[in-house]
Amino acid sequence: MTTLVLLRHGETLLTPERRLSGSGGSNPGLSPAGRRQAQAAAEALAHRDDIAAVVTSPMRRCRETAHPVAARLGLNVQIDRDLREADFGAWEGLTFNEVRERYPDDLNAWFASPESPPSGAGETMHDITRRVTTARDALLARHTGTTILIVSHVVPLRTLIRLALQAPPHTVFRMEVAAGSLSTVTYEGDGTAMVRALNDTHHLACTCRNREGVPPNALSVGAHGAGRTG
Repeated sequence: MTTLVLLRHGETLLTPERRLSGSGGSNPGLSPAGRRQAQAAAEALAHRDDIAAVVTSPMRRCRETAHPVAARLGLNVQIDRDLREADFGAWEGLTFNEVRERYPDDLNAWFASPESPPSGAGETMHDITRRVTTARDALLARHTGTTILIVSHVVPLRTLIRLALQAPPHTVFRMEVAAGSLSTVTYEGDGTAMVRALNDTHHLACTCRNREGVPPNALSVGAHGAGRTG
């Protein structure tokens, strides 16, 4: 059995504002809260002795999340460009409400079809699925029978989970993968996948609380539409 542990990068300054932050944007680093989340993830994963590799998106926020984890595990960080976030084109830096006001038809088309790209972008959800699948298959072939930590973004991680569930494309908009959260997918030798954990945020309980004072693990799983992206 091969295991992928999926870690979403920590928060940037754009994350609490729910602003789109893709591969065509400003490439922000972690905020102070995001750095605390990265350290909390490193602490949580340091107790595991089964992680054989740490593979990350090349984007700054992912590398800044991956390095403290890899340091605790005594591993090098490997970069895989196919794990980068989606390119949101003209939507970069906007909230979904702002996109809905400025590009309503394009947004509706994007939600409705994996063949429709964001305004001004060339990459569709179908294209993202193809490159994420390429990255997954290469990792499974290279690290058969081991556990790999993947540090990436909302859209690639949701895509990996969706593919494991054999769910239709629109389900990427119906799952929560919070900043700093951990999810786990296992693969048998015949390719059968199993989602073992989704959006686990228990390790973040001491780093932040939401506006209502509820620890983030209480909001672990939900269907919040598109949710935060980046």
